[in-house]
Amino acid sequence: MRTQASVKPHPHDDAPDTAESFRRLAMLPPGQQRDALREEIVEAWLPMAERLAGRFRSRGESFEDLRQVAALGLVKAVDRYDPELGNAFESYAVPTITGEIKRHFRDHMWTLHVPRRVQDLRNRVRFASQDLAQTIPGRRPTVAEIAEHARMSEDDVRTGLEALESFTALSLDAELPGSEDGYSLSDALGSADPALDTVIDREAVKPRLQALPERERTILYMRFFGDMTQSSIADELGISQMHVSRLISRCCDRLRDQIMRDAV
Repeated sequence: MRTQASVKPHPHDDAPDTAESFRRLAMLPPGQQRDALREEIVEAWLPMAERLAGRFRSRGESFEDLRQVAALGLVKAVDRYDPELGNAFESYAVPTITGEIKRHFRDHMWTLHVPRRVQDLRNRVRFASQDLAQTIPGRRPTVAEIAEHARMSEDDVRTGLEALESFTALSLDAELPGSEDGYSLSDALGSADPALDTVIDREAVKPRLQALPERERTILYMRFFGDMTQSSIADELGISQMHVSRLISRCCDRLRDQIMRDAV
């Protein structure tokens, strides 16, 4: 008794037969007729491009954007395909469309620009981790195990693991793990310390203060470090309050001019 062998369906069994259309397209000169035939071919293969885009649905990009990228890859494949080479269009179009989608993720979906080498390490680590997860269930593979499986150095594995966590950025408004009062990442960020400007100003004015005459230096010390009023300083030194005011103003103007001049 003859038995019928089961045949595994090809993933693109419903692909249109456009071999004759491609031969005509290659013979037509640029013009309206060629453009119309080109559009017919693209439309005929669009369902396949959309199926390829569907493979990447779970990677954080909207399906509509993926469809557009796949369509762009399809157009490139139609324009570059040479029927004279004897290969089926499908064998050329599938890697072209898939490559265009992967390039979209590489160039547009990373929050930060990541070097191509690091992206490649990330992919190798991800594939190795997936393979090892089938043989060592219940735990994550170690760096050494991934390095041995993927034939990588452990340093490259660590770089790839870091890149796996860097595809998207964490929102500053995201609540930190274990926080019960809505404490977010932005609450943990530091800010510029205004006291640093004070330190810089003090260091800049210190040698100028030391170069002042002793009486003027004493008046400034009493006013700004001793927190004494101009009247108290005048009584202490036996001069008028007006004279103290003029000395303070003159010293401050001189110090400011010297510091600004040195800064230029």
